[in-house]
Amino acid sequence: MSALHDKLSKRRKFVADGVFYCELNEYLRRELAEDGFSGVEVRVTPQRTEIIIKATRSKDVLGEGGRRIRELTSVVQKRFGFPEGGVELYAERVVNRGLSAIAQTESLRYKLVGGLPVRRACYGVMKFVMESQAKGIEIIVAGKIRGQRAKAMKFKDGYMKWSGDVPRDFVSECTRHIYMRQGTLGLKVKIMLDWDPKGEKGPTKPQPDVVTVYNPKE
Repeated sequence: MSALHDKLSKRRKFVADGVFYCELNEYLRRELAEDGFSGVEVRVTPQRTEIIIKATRSKDVLGEGGRRIRELTSVVQKRFGFPEGGVELYAERVVNRGLSAIAQTESLRYKLVGGLPVRRACYGVMKFVMESQAKGIEIIVAGKIRGQRAKAMKFKDGYMKWSGDVPRDFVSECTRHIYMRQGTLGLKVKIMLDWDPKGEKGPTKPQPDVVTVYNPKE
């Protein structure tokens, strides 16, 4: 992969990186859906490419004695043409899965596939997210929910930012599709995170429109 980048122009390199990330993300999403897959991060170092898989059940991603992670590494290495030892996969546990839009969308998807009513499934996810100290949540379910007529249902709670630079940092968003017997259902989950100076439950930088007024010193 790195040898290929040396021959490419900058524009083609960015396109190749984007295609690689999309294909890798799609493969891991399908392979690790039941293990709470919550995203992937790619770090390119001079020695090798490091791929960090974020999941709520990192032990299941690693497998017994690290067997599963070695199998995934082998598949990625062969598919994308990495040299021997040129790519390394790691599993990182997502501490607050209630604040991960990907984890909650997958949870909602499994509930709906299992036959749970839409309203009950969405309210269950909303309750869990708000109890995890999120600032707000919005869930949209669209398609043939009941009967032949397609419609969209929207569930909202708390505070949500839509415009400006704030949603880039504070809003976690995910879209998924379910292929049901009656047709395709579209799921969209948006979670508004709160400011956290430690960076554990949200971005470290505060919102620009939030002003804190301190009492004057005597």
